[in-house]
Amino acid sequence: MPNEAVFDPLASMGGVLGRAPIKSCLAFALAVIAAGGLRAQASLNPEAPTPSPTPASRLENISTRSFVQIGDDVMIGGFIVQGTEPKRVIIRAIGPELTQYGVPDVLADPTLELHNGTGALIASNDSWLHTIIGGIINSDQVLDIMNSGHAPTDASESAIIAELPAGNYSAIVRGVNNTMGVALAEVYDLSPESSSLLANVSTRALVQIGDGVMIGGFIIQGTQPKRVILRAIGPELIQYGVPNVLPDPRLELHDSSGALIASNDDWQHTIIGGIIMADQVRDIQSSGYAPRDPRESAIIADLPPGNYTGIVRDKNIIIGVALVEVYDLD
Repeated sequence: MPNEAVFDPLASMGGVLGRAPIKSCLAFALAVIAAGGLRAQASLNPEAPTPSPTPASRLENISTRSFVQIGDDVMIGGFIVQGTEPKRVIIRAIGPELTQYGVPDVLADPTLELHNGTGALIASNDSWLHTIIGGIINSDQVLDIMNSGHAPTDASESAIIAELPAGNYSAIVRGVNNTMGVALAEVYDLSPESSSLLANVSTRALVQIGDGVMIGGFIIQGTQPKRVILRAIGPELIQYGVPNVLPDPRLELHDSSGALIASNDDWQHTIIGGIIMADQVRDIQSSGYAPRDPRESAIIADLPPGNYTGIVRDKNIIIGVALVEVYDLD
């Protein structure tokens, strides 16, 4: 993908996940990121029912903040497009912008790759100021990125706009020259009027401790509550060849004020409290998205429109690779 075109940055809505310290957990993103990439893709459920083309509420945008390393420990975001029309999205890899929000050890120069369901590389970017022509990108994207309202604020960050037909996709974020650091992977829906939907998102990354835990944020937009299931997956990844998995992932759900509204440690044992008023084991089993290992965590929630954050860490303060996911149950 050799040809490049140059353009100027424009201020964007900017990684709200990056702005929030772990304790306050201000969220803002959700729409993408299913297992993908280095083959955690098998955790997706291709037989899940296609959602209604005209929902009263929808998942508008998704992003995940995590520590990006090298090899199998890069950040991999996947997403499913469901429906009959192509879905227009912007995918971003954010690093330096996080510094102004107090995030330490940011990824200085994040690169971004987009792969389709077969694993083929269909688009890439390294510095959103230089469009890399190739794959599904056949023209300079500067004006489109600027007009999207989601242009990165730092020249070294990456972005891709794509018109994607129904299918599974993976976005991989890594550092130039094998550098490491905290980064944000995001997907925004640029065609909410389309009959196609971003139906599921998940991100696979190395979960550390402190500011290095994995933070996934999402926005629900519309007029009605949306029923979702959040999952934190670790041991299940072993069967797909993923090394160094998080042995006992714990999941927290926070609202836009940072308040903890739900938590889970082992999905077969519901933690009553916050918005969880009754045992959820049967609902999780009936959803079709029950984790395969009892140490993994899941929460079902009926959430009104607003911003939310899911945090994944290990129960015993252990470092390892995990998957954070959100599925639309409507």
